[in-house]
Amino acid sequence: MIQFISHHNERYGYLDSIRLALEGGCKWVQLRMKEATDDEVRPIALEAQQLCKQYGATFIIDDRVELVLEIKSDGVHLGKNDMPISEARKVLGKDFIIGGTANTFADVKAHYEAGADYIGCGPFRFTTTKKLLSPVLGLDGYKDVINRMKEESIDLPVVAIGGITADDIPDLMLTGVSGIALSGTVLNAADPVKEMKRIIDITTKRQNEISK
Repeated sequence: MIQFISHHNERYGYLDSIRLALEGGCKWVQLRMKEATDDEVRPIALEAQQLCKQYGATFIIDDRVELVLEIKSDGVHLGKNDMPISEARKVLGKDFIIGGTANTFADVKAHYEAGADYIGCGPFRFTTTKKLLSPVLGLDGYKDVINRMKEESIDLPVVAIGGITADDIPDLMLTGVSGIALSGTVLNAADPVKEMKRIIDITTKRQNEISK
């Protein structure tokens, strides 16, 4: 599974980035506009939601639980400084997806017990969008988290995030993670649509090799 975290640069805005990811075949989009107000996010979220419906993709909003409830997006992703997952579950009920950011196994266990549906685990390497998270996990960090989850029978999808490039994906998938989250790697490519297709191909090929 490939998740795209919306971003912007000199060439593309948030909606452009989402459209390009969807055109490249991505089926899971997270709208992340950390510094914006709800009123600034709402119109973009509504348009992004329609785009995701058009392409048959899951649409998640970062942080804004009330906005998720208001526009009925598919779910929310919560960082360490956002609303606690247990509280978000009370607000949203069982029909919404709730993901949580984790940096350690202790984070993963706490999110699991609080009712999270998936984990965004990272950072894989240093990245400015995740600069407040530490330590950097690397391949060994993911292996350790996944192994400890197995030991404690915690069955949750783990999505690796943080400075990941296409070249990292084959080795990352061998750690046992369920998916990869990307942002700048796609958006800053010369051809974002082509890059997303390439990343999906690499991921699918490795998943097929692992499952044999």
